[in-house]
Amino acid sequence: MLRFLIFRTLAMMGSLLLISALIFFIINLPEGDFISNQIAELKATGQENLIAEALFKQQLYSLDRPLWEQYLIWLGVAPGEGGYTGLLQGELGWSFELNKSVAEVIGDGLWLTLVVNLAAVLFVYAVALPLGVISAVKANSWVDYLAAFVGYIGLATPNFLLALILLYYGKQHLDLPIGGLMAAEFEGQPMSWDKMGSILTHLIVPTIVIGTAGTAAMSQRLRANMLDELNKPYVTTAKAKGASPIRRIVRYPLRMALNPFVADIGNLLPQLVSGSVLISVVMSLPTIGPILLDALKSQDHLLSGFILLFIAFLTLIGMLLSDLLLALLDPRIRTGARKR
Repeated sequence: MLRFLIFRTLAMMGSLLLISALIFFIINLPEGDFISNQIAELKATGQENLIAEALFKQQLYSLDRPLWEQYLIWLGVAPGEGGYTGLLQGELGWSFELNKSVAEVIGDGLWLTLVVNLAAVLFVYAVALPLGVISAVKANSWVDYLAAFVGYIGLATPNFLLALILLYYGKQHLDLPIGGLMAAEFEGQPMSWDKMGSILTHLIVPTIVIGTAGTAAMSQRLRANMLDELNKPYVTTAKAKGASPIRRIVRYPLRMALNPFVADIGNLLPQLVSGSVLISVVMSLPTIGPILLDALKSQDHLLSGFILLFIAFLTLIGMLLSDLLLALLDPRIRTGARKR
């Protein structure tokens, strides 16, 4: 297992390097960047006194260099002329639109994004797992039809519409908070039990909204896997040997049916992060989603590049985690070929 972990970690690092190059060159495909657009605007409006400052920032972050050289400097493997050291050296860059360092811009939004999406992942698995199993065991019953109907509603309803509905009825009938991830009096304050309680209360609606579509899809996938396993001969054998209903479902078919369910972890994390961008805007959530959207629109390349790279990193971590869980879950999966 240790050998497999080392190999997968090295492969993940190589993949992340390739992804970083793709991200950097793709976000630079549109002509210009924030600084060059700002310089053109300053020249058009006759604000010559501010051009020197914009040119200084352009040189400081090597935005006047060829694109391949900009990438190496951004990555941190080549020295920048103005002293910018790059990602590998721990310098994330500068947001030209917000006039702050990237680390300062995403500081709070990064961990809040992780909290929101971790809650959504837990919601998806906590609901989809029992729902998929019950739907398979009670196939073609009213329970199965009701679960399928609710699932299709979840898939068909746009997340932003579901967010608006839950915000309205949650506030009117359950007195749930609207917008944000904590009460205003806790913003900028150190973590405490009251602040944690406020965050958990504010997480209820975003968690349900973001996790609904994933829950519907995964429960139906698990149902299909379970139905396939329940028809296998070993289930009939376990029944003939007198195994209890719970044991012959949980011990054997569920364990085998979980393989694709676990494998979806690698795709679920980035899907939730990218899918929550619009929800964050609608619900005024202080996550990195709205920041990414604004950075892409304004061509703030250093900021948008790091956020996209972070999402890619989440994808690779999810895939590594799913591979490890699959190797532990199913003894039929081998981490490497044995020498004869």
